[in-house]
Amino acid sequence: MDVSSLRSVEAFTTKDGSTIRELHHTGSQSLAEAELAQGQSTQRHYHGATEEIYFIEAGRGEMELDGDRREVTVGDAVLIPAGAWHEIRALEPLRFLCCCVPAYRDDDTFFQ
Repeated sequence: MDVSSLRSVEAFTTKDGSTIRELHHTGSQSLAEAELAQGQSTQRHYHGATEEIYFIEAGRGEMELDGDRREVTVGDAVLIPAGAWHEIRALEPLRFLCCCVPAYRDDDTFFQ
């Protein structure tokens, strides 16, 4: 059984600017917890092959997905299709899970 804990996972900054702790990463999928400080945002980007789901655990943010903007808060889940431009901005300290299928790869992350 492969069990990971946030208490023992090292945080790092991703290519889009968020601080994450990756819990699992296989060839098929990945799961990470991301944090943004109030006022911080990820850099607008898309993934060519990867579909993502953001699940808001704490805080409040503004999600932009292909030009559509919406406030997101605790308990919200956002589906981000592969190829969709997206960015999330923290309106207050924000913590969210990021599930990626297939697993996140830096070389599948594209910026304007």
